[in-house]
Amino acid sequence: MLPVTVEASTPGFSTTTEALRLRSWQLGPGQATMVTDLFKAEFFNLVVDDRADVHVSSKDGRFYLGWFPLGRPGTDGDGWALAVTGTAKVPGYRIRFDTETPAEIVAATVQRVLATSRPL
Repeated sequence: MLPVTVEASTPGFSTTTEALRLRSWQLGPGQATMVTDLFKAEFFNLVVDDRADVHVSSKDGRFYLGWFPLGRPGTDGDGWALAVTGTAKVPGYRIRFDTETPAEIVAATVQRVLATSRPL
């Protein structure tokens, strides 16, 4: 068996005082229109239900985004639900954000998902 040596003079993790300073982070739900304004009626359906929840779906029905300002019924505070239906060979996915997730974060995610779609 070969001996194992460890180099102790260079730590595996180091930081600086500057890196440890407190930071300001974006908090609060923001404006949902930052997200809903990303969709064009030509390609998406938009429905506002009797609870004032907003539902957006692609014309082909494979993309769904729901905004639930008071929380999605039956969940523990889901404010946003994004889903893309899979195919016979590749599963789809779901992304959920709570009611306090900043709309800018949700918008960035939605923009990235939309950028990956291609007409068949």
